[in-house]
Amino acid sequence: MSKVEAQKTDVISDAGLSGRSIRLRARRSRHFRGLLWLPALSFLALFFFYPLARILGLSLEIPALSDAQALRVMARALTFTLYQATLSTLLTLALGLPAAFLFARFTFKGKAFLRTLTAIPFMLPTVVVASGFNAWLGPRGWLNMLLMAIFRLSAPPITLVGTLGAILAAHVFYNTTIVIRVVGNALSLLNPRLEQAARTLGANRQQVFWQLTLPLLRPYLLAAGLLVFLFDFTSFGVILILGGPQFATLEVEIYLQAMHYFNLPLAAWLSLVQLLCTLIFSALYSHLIRRTLVAAAPRPVETTSPRSWRARLFTILMACLLFAFYLLPLASLPLRSLTRLEAERGQRGEVQYGLTTRYYTELFFNRRGSVFYIPPVQALGNSLGYAALTVILSLALGIPAALALTRPGRLEYLLDPLLMLPLGASAVTLGLGFILAFNAPPFSSEFSLLTSPLLVPLAHTIIALPFVVRSLQPALASIPVSLRQAAATLGASPVRVWREVDWPIIRRATLSAGVFAFTVSMGEFGAASLVARPEYPTLPLAIYRFLSQPGGLNYGQAMAMSTILMLVTGLGILLIEKLRLPGTTEF
Repeated sequence: MSKVEAQKTDVISDAGLSGRSIRLRARRSRHFRGLLWLPALSFLALFFFYPLARILGLSLEIPALSDAQALRVMARALTFTLYQATLSTLLTLALGLPAAFLFARFTFKGKAFLRTLTAIPFMLPTVVVASGFNAWLGPRGWLNMLLMAIFRLSAPPITLVGTLGAILAAHVFYNTTIVIRVVGNALSLLNPRLEQAARTLGANRQQVFWQLTLPLLRPYLLAAGLLVFLFDFTSFGVILILGGPQFATLEVEIYLQAMHYFNLPLAAWLSLVQLLCTLIFSALYSHLIRRTLVAAAPRPVETTSPRSWRARLFTILMACLLFAFYLLPLASLPLRSLTRLEAERGQRGEVQYGLTTRYYTELFFNRRGSVFYIPPVQALGNSLGYAALTVILSLALGIPAALALTRPGRLEYLLDPLLMLPLGASAVTLGLGFILAFNAPPFSSEFSLLTSPLLVPLAHTIIALPFVVRSLQPALASIPVSLRQAAATLGASPVRVWREVDWPIIRRATLSAGVFAFTVSMGEFGAASLVARPEYPTLPLAIYRFLSQPGGLNYGQAMAMSTILMLVTGLGILLIEKLRLPGTTEF
């Protein structure tokens, strides 16, 4: 063999070794990513997919379908759910579109504060929003007490709680920020040269809006409307507290059939219908999001102060409307928790006012002396304990999954949608699935998971896990691979690379994700209403129970607990905003 042939042989041999080395490294990488997915997928398989499979299995029972009464209940619940969700969406768009135009086009004093004020309700627990409306418009709320004092009435003149109007108002209050964010961002990025060209060609303001602006914004309007509809369709706490059982949506009917009538087959059928509807709406929303593309300007359009008298009048009226609509329910809650309002039963019908801290001090005592009475402070302690466990579980499961998503391959593209599936299932459906899954073999034993308080943080972890992964993924993806390679070249072990390279970069994002999981757990109401043990209630459950009981003291304690929950979640929201990574502030 010649020298040249020998060199060629060596090159071919080296290339073969290099190819095998690359394939071996790729195989090890796939195995490592598979191990990273294992904790989250195992958890979802046991505590999400298995309960859903139990619901599907029970829903196929013939008696639930052959009963005419069951069919009427299902049809009535589905019809009312679609009806109230449609009305709520239309009203939300009616308020949200002018508000989006206001924030996108004009600058005025207090704009930043007003924009933050409109976003706060969406991040608060539904039970707090419902309590805020109760404190403002309820029978013992500020407006009724004020009217009783002015006109010397002996009974509340306004009956809003327990009506469809209360549900619609709370939904608009809760979801208007979606329209403001989605449509407002599109308006702010719309290229102004298109409007200028249309005006140059002779089009007036109305023609520009109907023939240019509206067609460009149509995908955003549809996406925002569908997202609002999805939230209204799956609403539970607002309807149960402000409307009552007489306004039975699918979510409320599932709760009633499972917890009050013990008709689990019908509850399973309702859950299946609700899950299919939400999956369809979620798929439509994802399809619309992919089509949201406007003719954007090179940079966001700069807002200006309103110049014409019409623009100034619109700005003043719209700002005042938003300020009153959002501030009054939020401010009424803490004020009502510190105020004693008692109507005399005498002929004068006067109202006595007074500041008091009794509603807060009563949270610590069991005045009845009953062994079955759970003081509200114990419910607060339970919620804090559940939230702490939720943070630990969601971070332990979410960090490996987010790390696997930083280098997406075919496996990640397949598993990522599975990780997000809990977002399409309601919390009430999840709670029902837990009841069905863990009340049968192999889980029914002397120590049943269904009777354990651990079931609540497990349900909360299912709900919080997708948000935790989405919060951690951008931070992990932002770590340069060269830093890890340099540290490994200098002799650092994988553990030391994680401790000294990765952790300092993702520390803020991890804290933000943990606070997010904590906030979600503190305010969750749907799943806990089905799986929480009576002796271990959460704070939202205690608020609902106290609101359902007569008496001024019970009502005042519900307002005090709602205020505490609002403050805790509000602090969590502020921490999330402070710790959020740059460039991830969009809705």
